Amino acid sequence: MDMNQVKTFLAVIANGSFLEAASRLHVTQSTVSSRIQGLEQYLGTSLFTRNRSGATLTPAGKRFVHHAKAFILTLDQARHDVGLPSRYRASITIGARIALWEVFLPRWIGELRQTSPDISISSEIGFEDDLMRRVIEGTMDVALMYTPQQSPGIHVQHLFDEKLVLLTTDPDKPWPGENYIYVDWGPAFYAQHSSNYPDMERPAQVVNIGWLGIQIIMSNGGSCFVPVRMAEPLINSGKLFQMPNSPQFKLPAYMVYQLNSDSEVLEQILESLRQQAAIEKQKN
Repeated sequence: MDMNQVKTFLAVIANGSFLEAASRLHVTQSTVSSRIQGLEQYLGTSLFTRNRSGATLTPAGKRFVHHAKAFILTLDQARHDVGLPSRYRASITIGARIALWEVFLPRWIGELRQTSPDISISSEIGFEDDLMRRVIEGTMDVALMYTPQQSPGIHVQHLFDEKLVLLTTDPDKPWPGENYIYVDWGPAFYAQHSSNYPDMERPAQVVNIGWLGIQIIMSNGGSCFVPVRMAEPLINSGKLFQMPNSPQFKLPAYMVYQLNSDSEVLEQILESLRQQAAIEKQKN
């Protein structure tokens, strides 16, 4: 089994047929067929059912999808680590929810680049399920999120508490109104929100990230809850306003990492994140 075979397998899934996969990969259809046949021979099972409408996964093919993605990620990570220029002593991969990339993590990266310029950094945005999977697989060193899951061999550490404030385009309008956007910050936020507004019906608009809520209300008017770290620049510039007399909610942020990681710089990375989180705690 080689990378080309696995990438071709994923390309067939993405495009729905051998012909379209060949076009996207800039190879012939016979090359695609040959690679898939070689992969099926290696695995000892059929991965696709071919028909006139294209190619559909067999039950075995569906089970192999997760392994194929993990295989590509692992090889890419290995290539990144092994291929580091000599001026770098190590590399780390960090992922987080997009809200945590607002000021907090970019500032941390800036500090790390100053103190440890010999560490190469790969930064990614993701949601909890994907971030947890990557840490468990070992293709991500550290992940920051709001609703982590417990898993054997994985450590979850509380870093700091976000302070969520209610932003609005018009503080004089009655709230919540038709343009209130509920940002799904997870179970902890849902519990606090429901406790404060037990009679509120499901809002007409729901989004899964704060950034998206902000974009929508800035285009159409309305309100939504976001971390104060995201809100302050918008409030200071006069683009949005904090709703008067509205509650502020607490949203814990965590970092997740493997207990038995073989990264030689992981502890240094974790400690630097703890220090940056301590600064964030002082602000809140």
